[in-house]
Amino acid sequence: MDPQLTEYLTQQRWYAGRNRELTGAEPALVVALRDDVDLVLLDVSYDDGPGERYQLVLRQGEGEVGDALGDPEVANLLLGLIADSATIGPVSFAAEPDAELPAGETARVMGAEQSNTSVVFDEAAILKLFRRVTSGVNPDIELTRVLGRAGSPHVAPLLGTMSLDGGPETALGMLARFADNAAEGWDMAVASTRDLYAEGDLYANEVGGDFAGESERLGQAVAAVHATLADELGTATALFPVAIMLERLEAVAASVPQVREYAAAIESRYRALEGQPITVQRIHGDLHLGQVLRTPETWLLIDFEGEPGQSLDQRRAPDSPLRDVAGMLRSYQYAAFQRLTEGGGNEQRRKQLAARAREWADRNRAAFCDGYAEGGGTDADAELLAAYELDKAVYEAGYEARHRPHWLDLPLGAIANIVGG
Repeated sequence: MDPQLTEYLTQQRWYAGRNRELTGAEPALVVALRDDVDLVLLDVSYDDGPGERYQLVLRQGEGEVGDALGDPEVANLLLGLIADSATIGPVSFAAEPDAELPAGETARVMGAEQSNTSVVFDEAAILKLFRRVTSGVNPDIELTRVLGRAGSPHVAPLLGTMSLDGGPETALGMLARFADNAAEGWDMAVASTRDLYAEGDLYANEVGGDFAGESERLGQAVAAVHATLADELGTATALFPVAIMLERLEAVAASVPQVREYAAAIESRYRALEGQPITVQRIHGDLHLGQVLRTPETWLLIDFEGEPGQSLDQRRAPDSPLRDVAGMLRSYQYAAFQRLTEGGGNEQRRKQLAARAREWADRNRAAFCDGYAEGGGTDADAELLAAYELDKAVYEAGYEARHRPHWLDLPLGAIANIVGG
């Protein structure tokens, strides 16, 4: 292993192996983009299972290794290669047909992402460089392309791609139109809850930051995206995935004792739907308020990569649209109750906030579902939707127990409400 390269890798936010013992890191490919800039695919290995492949864009010089994407000249070099549909060695850059790409624009790296790195070009385009590289069709590129070519107003159109030639299809990056003047759904929702908490004598529909209208419009947008994906990629009939849900339940219950207490009741809810036919199609797969943007015109869905931690085949598999609906419903509860996870305040005040949070969540969940139905979304059988929401809450409980124990009460509360209802 190259000590400098290894040190650089392990310090990056998008490096996923922090809790594993790194045993090897060897370049599988080095492509010179410029005399002093290399695109590197780095194969890493661990002592406890499969390794990973990472993509780096590095500046080489004076014995040091550093990220080159922060240099606007290097970012614009990549943009130009995509605009020219160039090929350098086994790396292909391709512009979408009839796409209008900016050139020579100011470039800035966005700082919030964990798994990829995105560069914005003067509020006109955004380049997402995939850090963990996997062979196979990338669902984010695939579905963004399908929706854009179908004329969906609820996705930022794909402008270009980076990929690896000479073997299985391997995506390295994607360029899309940047959603200028857009607000993230999560930020808008949390701002609305703050307004509600501050108005002690008003109901959710009376405060200035009421979010229900936006939730209804978001439901309509999600329904429209589902309809377009169904039209373009088709639907099929399958059986309710009881085995998959039980497998997740077993894994989470084994490590989270609080979930174990509800395991029998959860299994009973799943078993009641065993053998029920459902309609499946391509969906977003990891939909929540952080995956939607409100532009001045409409709602956009972003990041069609699917559920983190799943294999590429699993993320591309058709599923019920209710999985996306359930993800949004769970996200509303998180937005409503996130302030209570911060602690503080006396018991009476916390009870008051909890009542306000339930009111806000119920109002916005209902508005989203109304909008989804108005937009022609799947007619949601209550028990079926509850099962998908329960499966999402079980997943969240496993995640929170590992990473944010102080948030664990949120999915546990949802589980208790669903199985007790």
